Amino acid sequence: MDFESYFKQILNDVKVDLTDEFDRNFERKAFFDKAWPQTKWPVSKGSLLLRTGAGRRSISSKIEGSNIVWRSSLQYMAIHNEGGEIVVTAKMIKFFWAMYYKSVGAVSKGNNQRNVRLNNEAMIWKSLALMKSGAKIKIPQRRFIGDHPKVDESIKRVWDDTLKGLDDDLYNQFKSQIQNL
Repeated sequence: MDFESYFKQILNDVKVDLTDEFDRNFERKAFFDKAWPQTKWPVSKGSLLLRTGAGRRSISSKIEGSNIVWRSSLQYMAIHNEGGEIVVTAKMIKFFWAMYYKSVGAVSKGNNQRNVRLNNEAMIWKSLALMKSGAKIKIPQRRFIGDHPKVDESIKRVWDDTLKGLDDDLYNQFKSQIQNL
């Protein structure tokens, strides 16, 4: 096997290994060992980035030349990974009002846990709907893909395993050449 083949093998093995590790960040609800900030949202349907699983499923990886690139098909995943601010638009305000009315409409008679949760949810949607167009909402960083010492460890492990395989191949080739003399 030539160097280019080993390099492609290393890239592919690193891609598979890190894709698994980045996917496990969703299970850990953390970027390796750094926990994601808690959501202020009172509805307890699991982690913010795991409620529907769409964000997790949207992550894909691809080898482009000598680089490995991870992408999400969902635009909002970038702001979760990097953190930042989003500007409230008129369209968002309409959505917030729709969600408020949906939450309020789901409230039934009586004072049970479901109603308390729905009332809390409705109040959050209302507070969002009352924001002015152009206001900013801060999204805290919940990194799931990026540079980390664990990434370096994974790359080194794959590198060492592949070089051991190369060493074994060279030894066997050398041994067979000597036997043929």
